Amino acid sequence: MDPLAPFKKDARAEAMARRNAAHEGLKDAAALRLLSHPFPAKPVAGQSAVSAFYPYQSEIDTRPLLGRLAGEGWTTALPIVLALGQPLEFRRWLPGSPTIPGKWDIPRPPEDAELVEPDVLLVPLLAFDRRGYRLGYGGGFYDRTLEKLREKKPVMAIGVAYSVQEVDSIIHDAHDQLLNFVMTEKELIQCG
Repeated sequence: MDPLAPFKKDARAEAMARRNAAHEGLKDAAALRLLSHPFPAKPVAGQSAVSAFYPYQSEIDTRPLLGRLAGEGWTTALPIVLALGQPLEFRRWLPGSPTIPGKWDIPRPPEDAELVEPDVLLVPLLAFDRRGYRLGYGGGFYDRTLEKLREKKPVMAIGVAYSVQEVDSIIHDAHDQLLNFVMTEKELIQCG
């Protein structure tokens, strides 16, 4: 049993309420405001892959940003939940391309889409701090995935959130993977 679980559960409920409220007021503008930030990495033609996430519940829509990155030479992808306790898989996808329902009915690329190993991951979250810690949904998918990918090569993780999701400090464990940056509708934050 995780001794931090009760604290994280309360923090998740509070963070979800803050994100939901921000989403109601900013959902139409926030996705476009992400486009105003310089992206903190440059692609190597044909070799650099970036994964975003299909917006779920009150997450910021990363699809416009993913479209911009595709136009700048990135191979673009979406994550796929394979099973609980497992790292994510990534398949090539462009905004506007077909999707199928995935776990929790989150749209994902079809089975025949090419597998991709991203160099940069845009990561959803409930809360973040400027040190680079994030509070996720509790499944550990991104922590496991980042750990696995970072054992092979340098991988950048960029949290995407509303600015109101920032907190002073996130409760964290040794297995929590750090974000390199956080992108909000207001700013691009370099963590650490």
